[in-house]
Amino acid sequence: MYRRYAIYFTPSGALAQTGAAWLGWDMATGRGVLHPDIDGLDIAAMTKRPRRYGLHATIKPPMILAKGISEADLIQAAKEIAGTLPQVHLEGLSVSRLGKFLALTADGPTGALGRLAARVVETLDPFRAPLTPEDLARRRQKPLTPSQEQNLLQWGYPNVMEDFRFHITLTGPLKDATAIMPIVSAHFAPVLPVPFVIDHLTVAGEDVDGMFHSIAHLPLAN
Repeated sequence: MYRRYAIYFTPSGALAQTGAAWLGWDMATGRGVLHPDIDGLDIAAMTKRPRRYGLHATIKPPMILAKGISEADLIQAAKEIAGTLPQVHLEGLSVSRLGKFLALTADGPTGALGRLAARVVETLDPFRAPLTPEDLARRRQKPLTPSQEQNLLQWGYPNVMEDFRFHITLTGPLKDATAIMPIVSAHFAPVLPVPFVIDHLTVAGEDVDGMFHSIAHLPLAN
């Protein structure tokens, strides 16, 4: 049914609802959502690039399943690893500028979150099909550091392990990211949880139209 799979963290509650409307896509229901009307912002245009992924933070990046691996196999393995990983409690979330785009990033120390992501990437890597030469060439279009190149070859994606940074993407590349950041921050401020708890993983799948859907919600150990 799905052409690629990923392991995400997906927010819940008011943040999930606000974020789905912001991006125009609800992963949980698999439906488009009307954008909020904010003066001075063309939200449809600025969210076009991240819309298809839904509101999420990537834990294990999208991958094609290895030969002989089924969706059920991946879900079962992800469920098992989730049950061994403790919840991560963070101070909160803030709207930040990451290069040319805006994202929600974690406040305070994130070492435990990085360790969680590394465990998931390593444990589920046997379920990933090898990258093709075309995949490698696409990832190398932007210059990679030596560690990112090693990650690409070993784990199929540059920004994992030591290069992992938790973020929930809110926009595509912007010409005026700094100028509009206060407006975006004000919009999300009422729904940002304090503290912010990572208490589950989500198995997500990409359909034939390139849209991601939530498939399985897997609680972490309490």
